[in-house]
Amino acid sequence: MNTIPIILASNSPRRKELLELMGIPFTIQSSTINETITKTKPEEVVIQLSSQKAIDVANTCNQDNSIVIGADTIVWDNHRILGKPKDESEAFRMIQDLQGNSHFVYTGVTIVETFQKKQTITSFYEVTKVSFFPMTEKEIKAYVQTAQWDANQKEMIYPWKDKAGGYGIQTSFGTKYIKGIEGDYYNVVGLPVSALYQKLKEMNRGIV
Repeated sequence: MNTIPIILASNSPRRKELLELMGIPFTIQSSTINETITKTKPEEVVIQLSSQKAIDVANTCNQDNSIVIGADTIVWDNHRILGKPKDESEAFRMIQDLQGNSHFVYTGVTIVETFQKKQTITSFYEVTKVSFFPMTEKEIKAYVQTAQWDANQKEMIYPWKDKAGGYGIQTSFGTKYIKGIEGDYYNVVGLPVSALYQKLKEMNRGIV
């Protein structure tokens, strides 16, 4: 039985859904910190960003005892880091570079445990290799230009928006263009839940 509040330091609906799969109660408090990247290796970048998020929330959540989980996902195409596209043109360029090739998805996770007002920070990362089938320019254009009206947010929602590398493996894009993966599927979605579960289990705070 969970005896320590768990806080997810993310507004990502995908991470929320994945953490819910564990069956562990948690709340959400997103970080408001301005993220800073000083690293260059993909594994170091995701650890740095996930740490910033988790530590920020741990320091502002006003909990004497808590476990805060922060995560960050990037795509590495063997040459550069691909984050979230800023616009349709950038999304097109990202997919154009990824199609017909393989790339790597890195997710860094940081767990900040505050117990009796003392913090313990644990960070790790997972990497998954993803391969795309070749795509035509017409297919890429059709994908990035697809949009649906969101009545709740009162805006057009594009499938590449808020997704590292401009795509979501769990969407219709994945069913059409992803040739295969090597590694954790959920890591590509945004949270390596199995590895996270094992880390939480190791803490032995009555969480699982």
